[in-house]
Amino acid sequence: MITLQTIVDVKGVKPKDFYEFILNCTDEDYNRWWPGTHLVWHTVKKFPGNTGNLIYSEQMFGGHLEKGHSVIKKLVPYNEMHFQVIRGIRVPVWYTLKFDDIPGGVRVTHLVFGGFNGIGKIFDPLFRLYLSEAYNAELDPHVIEEFHRLATVLAK
Repeated sequence: MITLQTIVDVKGVKPKDFYEFILNCTDEDYNRWWPGTHLVWHTVKKFPGNTGNLIYSEQMFGGHLEKGHSVIKKLVPYNEMHFQVIRGIRVPVWYTLKFDDIPGGVRVTHLVFGGFNGIGKIFDPLFRLYLSEAYNAELDPHVIEEFHRLATVLAK
């Protein structure tokens, strides 16, 4: 299993602010968050309690367009959001957002997991082709900037 982690402290917001924004995000909200980079984010199919919601998103990342569906696998209200990537089928790639209270703001932990447990671990090198060191080097500054931008949007 490959794990990529970025942690960013953001002042002036609460975990609930980020959680509710992302859970209820529309294309317009997403675009306002980071114009020209965050292009599309909306719920395609909604379920009671939001676990199982199907999300479609598009964003510019690392010089290319990343787009596709994800499903909300687990929610811990105001603290955690767990998503699984779908590329036609559910693939063994997940991302998690954790929001923790800190004095004057929130600590965001952004995690990306890829690969298998058990015997399937033999395929993990294939995931390393995508979730590479170069990908991680682009991911860290992206995550840091996007959550500082979101705090600015929410302050307006």
